[in-house]
Amino acid sequence: MYQYKDQEYESVHFDGHDLRYGELVRCIFKQCTFMNASMEEIETSSCRFIECDFRGASLNGSFHTESAFENCTFNGANLFVSKFTSCKMTGSDFSGAQMDGVTLIQGDWSYTNLRHTKLGKQDLRGIRFYETDFSDTDLGKADLRDCDMTRATLSRAKLLGADLRGANLEGIDLKSLDVKGARIDREQAILFMRSYGAKVD
Repeated sequence: MYQYKDQEYESVHFDGHDLRYGELVRCIFKQCTFMNASMEEIETSSCRFIECDFRGASLNGSFHTESAFENCTFNGANLFVSKFTSCKMTGSDFSGAQMDGVTLIQGDWSYTNLRHTKLGKQDLRGIRFYETDFSDTDLGKADLRDCDMTRATLSRAKLLGADLRGANLEGIDLKSLDVKGARIDREQAILFMRSYGAKVD
């Protein structure tokens, strides 16, 4: 078990390193690479990762609290049962990442690529998903209440049994959504009717 506090790294390559079981507090990483690194059960708190590359990294069982991962790449990374609490993930790419059992609590996931991700049955209440790409994502039975999903892409997303009440759905192509079995509120029902050309008084 190691601990780094208030450290700053720029353009450092941690590729393939064994970084398991560590604790990072208030550290900053700019344009660093962690490709294929072993980062199981690592804990980060109030850290910033800016334009870092985590392709193929093992982050399963990791915990992240109030950390920022801005414009980072997680293609093919293993995030199995990892936990992100109040994190800022804007612009990061999770395509091809293993995210089964991941826990997302609050935070800002705007502009992220979550295509083909399995987020079914997850409690995602209150998370900001502004312009997030959910194409082909499984959101079945997910709790999306009070999420900001403005202009999110939801083409072919599975929403069966999802709870969308209170979520901001502005700018979404509602006609392309399959909301069979999903729970929506009265205002959203009016939005759906208007998207099909109905005049609602």
